Amino acid sequence: MARAREAMAQPGVAPRPERFIEVLGPAVHQAAAIAHAMEGRARNRPKWGEASDVKAALTLADCAAQEAVLVSLLAHFPEVCLAAEEDTPSAAAFPATGPARVVVDPIDGTLHSYLEQRGPYACMVGLCVAGRFEAGIVALPREGLFLDGRRGAGARRTRPRGTARPWRAQATGARVLVSYNMPGSVVQKLQRAGYEVAFGCGGAISVAPLIPGVRAGLRLANTNPEGVSIRGRVGLCIARAAGALVTTESGAAFPEEVTAPAPILVVAAEQQDVALLQEAVHGVLETTSAGSRVPRPPPGGSR
Repeated sequence: MARAREAMAQPGVAPRPERFIEVLGPAVHQAAAIAHAMEGRARNRPKWGEASDVKAALTLADCAAQEAVLVSLLAHFPEVCLAAEEDTPSAAAFPATGPARVVVDPIDGTLHSYLEQRGPYACMVGLCVAGRFEAGIVALPREGLFLDGRRGAGARRTRPRGTARPWRAQATGARVLVSYNMPGSVVQKLQRAGYEVAFGCGGAISVAPLIPGVRAGLRLANTNPEGVSIRGRVGLCIARAAGALVTTESGAAFPEEVTAPAPILVVAAEQQDVALLQEAVHGVLETTSAGSRVPRPPPGGSR
């Protein structure tokens, strides 16, 4: 057993992306099964000291799903450092620094998507090396959809009890997934352009054109200084690997560096959809005195 573990994780060496997916894929499937089984029964136990109800939302399902991932991660890759959404028992076992950072969000969209069931939620794990994601796994438990991908090596889709198959971003249907905080004016523009607008968590939006019946995703992140958080970028590794167009509101490529500020995400399979989503979100950002681009506060409201 010790020899097998040593072969899987070498001090100072980042996990190979293909091995990472091979090992963590079953753990994410287990985490998704836990979350799905507890739907409708899990209760909100808000974290203290968070700035918003969205950030504070926490259930036993979050904790159990995260532990399912961390137990496997610790057994195979104990040298990595961790960026985990919840403070569960196994989190303390990982070092503060390491050759790679593993990003875990056991239930993305706990409040609006999971508890309120207003849209898809996600279970996500990503392998970050030298500031960018090399591999990612995103499960959408309610939809029974599992996606994984490696930077520059393609993406795959798996259904429950099915086998993984290569998967590409596709412009199917008329649905666009948007974040829950999307201004009503943007939603109306999208509807006038002929889209069916649906809401979802950031993880689902990041892989939107890989979801059957969904054409594209549009996200506005206005609660973090960096814009879309590191956890919200896990799925972008998969989307890029599947051939999706991943841009900012200006049309520039969305940064692969996980710390590069970017408050708006546009992801689609076709350039026509990218252009229409960019047009819809035009004017949502304003430039601060420091030169950064941040979401414009609503009329008569505060940021």
